[in-house]
Amino acid sequence: LAAVPRLVAVSKTKPVALLEGAYAAGARDFGENYAQELLEKAPQLPDDIRWRFIGHLQSNKCKPLLARVPGLVCVETVDTEKLARKLDAACAAAGREGEDARLGVMVQVNTSGEDSKSGVAPREGALELASFIASDACPHLRLDGFMTIGAPGDDGAFGVLAETRDLVAEALGVDAAGLELSMGMSGDFETAIAFKSNSVRVGSSIFGARAYPNKA
Repeated sequence: LAAVPRLVAVSKTKPVALLEGAYAAGARDFGENYAQELLEKAPQLPDDIRWRFIGHLQSNKCKPLLARVPGLVCVETVDTEKLARKLDAACAAAGREGEDARLGVMVQVNTSGEDSKSGVAPREGALELASFIASDACPHLRLDGFMTIGAPGDDGAFGVLAETRDLVAEALGVDAAGLELSMGMSGDFETAIAFKSNSVRVGSSIFGARAYPNKA
């Protein structure tokens, strides 16, 4: 049987009380888009929550996140060598030493080619950054896979991400099954699962429509 995809409850802009409700219902994987919001929420919630950062991360936020959110298991939005270096240094500063303490990271891939979307180019662009993360340059990071935010209605994005993962796995000489695909959100997670997504990021279907206050 195929493994059941991870359900990441995307809780950006939602109050702690709603996260507590999702936790009581069994959710343990939560995704946040804003560093400041994660820094504020994490201390108020149970220690066994697995936090995943899924928004654009400014490099100056790496150190506080690693220092103050020990439950941070993955940053899914790495798209530059600079950010990878900053995260690696932040892990070292936070004392995350040893193979089991490495921070999981995903390479964000811009599968739609939209200027408004972050991420490296598919295939060769992703390979270059993934190779850097997997090298000795980032001993405190673990390459967990690839993430994308496809254009609405563009199911082809999922196939592109899967192709990219397979190309990188072959180039690095690792098992493709060991590199996850994070793709699919509230509107298209069922299609993403059909394309073998390992992790879906669902917010409004769990918490309802959200407001977007200004965030630093």
